[in-house]
Amino acid sequence: MCGIVALFSDRDPISHNVIVSALDTLHHRGPDGRQHWISPTGEAGLGHARLSIIDLENGTQPLHSEDNQVHVVVNGEFYDFERIRQDLESRGHRFRTCSDSEIVLHLYEEYGVHCVHHLRGEFAFVLWDQRQRRMIAVRDRFGIKPLFYAQIGSTTVFASEAKALFAAGLPAQWDREQFIPRALTTWYAPDRSVFNGVHQVPPGHHMILSQGNRRTTRYWDFDYPIDAGDASSKNNQGEYIEQLRSVLDQAVRLRLRADVPVACYLSGGLDSCTILGLAARHATTPVRAFTLSFSDPAYDEQAIAREMADKANAQFTPISVTANDIADDFSKAIWHAEQPFANAHGVAKYTLSRAVKNAGYRVVLTGEGSDEILAGYPHFRRDMLLYNRQGQAPEIIEQLLKDLNDGNAVSKKIMLPEGDSLSLGSIRSVLGYVPSWMEACSTVGFALLPFIAKDFVSQSSNHDYFFGLLDSIDVQGQLHGRAPVNQSSYLWSKTMLPNYILSMLGDRMEMGNSVEGRIPFLDHHVVEAVCKMPVSIKINGMTEKYVLREAAKPFITSTVYQRQKHPFLAPPATFEDNTRLCDLMQSVLRGSAFQRVPFYDHKKILGLLDHLPKLPPAQRNRVDPLLISIMSTSLLAEQFGL
Repeated sequence: MCGIVALFSDRDPISHNVIVSALDTLHHRGPDGRQHWISPTGEAGLGHARLSIIDLENGTQPLHSEDNQVHVVVNGEFYDFERIRQDLESRGHRFRTCSDSEIVLHLYEEYGVHCVHHLRGEFAFVLWDQRQRRMIAVRDRFGIKPLFYAQIGSTTVFASEAKALFAAGLPAQWDREQFIPRALTTWYAPDRSVFNGVHQVPPGHHMILSQGNRRTTRYWDFDYPIDAGDASSKNNQGEYIEQLRSVLDQAVRLRLRADVPVACYLSGGLDSCTILGLAARHATTPVRAFTLSFSDPAYDEQAIAREMADKANAQFTPISVTANDIADDFSKAIWHAEQPFANAHGVAKYTLSRAVKNAGYRVVLTGEGSDEILAGYPHFRRDMLLYNRQGQAPEIIEQLLKDLNDGNAVSKKIMLPEGDSLSLGSIRSVLGYVPSWMEACSTVGFALLPFIAKDFVSQSSNHDYFFGLLDSIDVQGQLHGRAPVNQSSYLWSKTMLPNYILSMLGDRMEMGNSVEGRIPFLDHHVVEAVCKMPVSIKINGMTEKYVLREAAKPFITSTVYQRQKHPFLAPPATFEDNTRLCDLMQSVLRGSAFQRVPFYDHKKILGLLDHLPKLPPAQRNRVDPLLISIMSTSLLAEQFGL
């Protein structure tokens, strides 16, 4: 993993100083060296900050083809690259390094932009073709690796983080048009950011730039099958289970390939426990497993994780995180995240990643992505109950819905709808139903609405803040005719997955500490196999991720096998008085940082702060995401001068 910068100019020559300034902001992504290159014509420039993982001695970038006509910078990892390399060498290609990244140059020479179909892994890269005088920017299928861009004068600038674009000359400003709809709906558009003028190459897309032309094309998608019902699924359960076990085991094995030690993040959940169990099968020495531990027993999973580590013969390393620790790391985590938090879990992941770095590790396997592809979140089970009711008595459905709500008390306000909601008419009109996760977002947005400043909110009581949010989604091509649960999974995977989970809980917190996260569940061979499976093999009755549970059963503890999904959340910041975290919240929201944020009604927020000590725990739990979001927005404004 690394940090990359690339510039393409229609008119003015690329500046050496601009590339250097942008790379300086990405030092945490690549502390092992920085290099850059500018084309002889001055119209293109590439920069790279390196974190050495494979070919520690000779993997310096930018990389250049044998004839010096193709040049590339890569952030990420390509798996199974040795096999691809052997094939390319048999065709006459000659390699200069042992780096996995170099295969891109030679695949491009063979296939042009279609080389993306031969790549397996987590990556973002920018390539300059001197002969064709074009720049190609590519982001992996799921958005695991970030790739931002902005137009600065006559120059298009790409970078791994927005702060590098600011260093290259883009003014740091809020995207005022998008901020409130985003805050109220929690909708993360695939190609936007919180900053004005800062865009993203969407996951599964490549962008081609030449003089006077820019074209963005999708090269991969989930392609869920048209819903044909689940009549034959019971006959094939064993085949589906074995297929998932096989392809996931291969994905884990490939991700253990590194020239440095590889560790695992371990919670008490099915996903990370499965990854550790499979990794332990292939490791020649005990795997180091790092686990977050909280003092609140409702959020702490240390005991379950320890039991799993013992089963896998792993070296168990718990990392205790208190409210004071979160306060100490909050500002640093926000600077790396470049967007507001809704819970302090992102800060906890930052603290965990630092512990991994301090222990001497640069690579960790993680369990993200499983809930998206296998419908693991409680809102997907609600969709199953509401929209796949064939043959079930209404009273049984109602009881199961009640059980679902009662069994998810910690995450109910975030993962399941509760209370009044914003208008969802446009979503219902387009889809014919409303995904449960969007209903949950609308109830959170409804609670936030009274705290929005009048200048930024519609005075119409039935205003639809969700209107137009599906504009960037291929509804006819990817949603029409699919099972509702798959539609919900698709929409979540296109928005929340890349722009919150893989970013706030993944790349940004890990790379903020120079740690590379690898995600076996988002190996595209795994995802393509799961996409073809019927919904009933993912949610069997009310058992979520059934096919994974059965596939992983030999490698996990019975405790994990029997446990339902518990989303990763940190304890609410407002639960404990007299902590540095509460002090931080009070000082930020009563100070100059909050004054930089124009979107909220300051008087109402201060009134809520005054009333906070009197609120019972249940009400504190409801307002905590609001206060964390506003506090992190304020710190973001202060740090970037917004």
